[in-house]
Amino acid sequence: MTLPSTYADDNCSLARTLEIIGERWTLMIIRDAFYGVRRFGDFAAQLKIPRAVLANRLKSLVREGVLIREEDAATGVEYRLTDKGLALWPVVHALMNWGDAFYSPAGVKRALRHDQDGGLLDREGRCQDCGSVVPVPQIRIETGPGFDPAASDDDPLSRAINTPRRLLEPIVASRTRPVDEGEPSTV
Repeated sequence: MTLPSTYADDNCSLARTLEIIGERWTLMIIRDAFYGVRRFGDFAAQLKIPRAVLANRLKSLVREGVLIREEDAATGVEYRLTDKGLALWPVVHALMNWGDAFYSPAGVKRALRHDQDGGLLDREGRCQDCGSVVPVPQIRIETGPGFDPAASDDDPLSRAINTPRRLLEPIVASRTRPVDEGEPSTV
């Protein structure tokens, strides 16, 4: 018996949330948007996701107001997190923490720091140096002790993601190919 593609419980906020972000690839797209990925081709290359699936997930995230799709003559089409999308950071961070705790014996894969003072963030997003809860635009991400460089691709996009940088900072390293190469016009 196959699983239904929707959750029937209208009286459960978790079920409604899973309708939006529970499909395969969706949270990875959101994670990469936090990392600064903005272009269709970059999402496809980084995630190695089928382009039709990516187009479907991006369209859904835009329709739900998690991402905004912007067209610019100079940069082409870009996807950015909205305030609704930014509100998913605690979920993404919690899932990263859970994965590190149970599946990364060498330590965290990605360390999060307060960009202002360099303090590491704890599981709740509080800077261990100054004690403040750090807003997403002030979080610097870098590879941690559990990161395996051999398991990462050596392309400009992966190098940019693996270089210490602020969350949400747009990645421009891969912009040597034509704008929107391969993006379906229906997205």
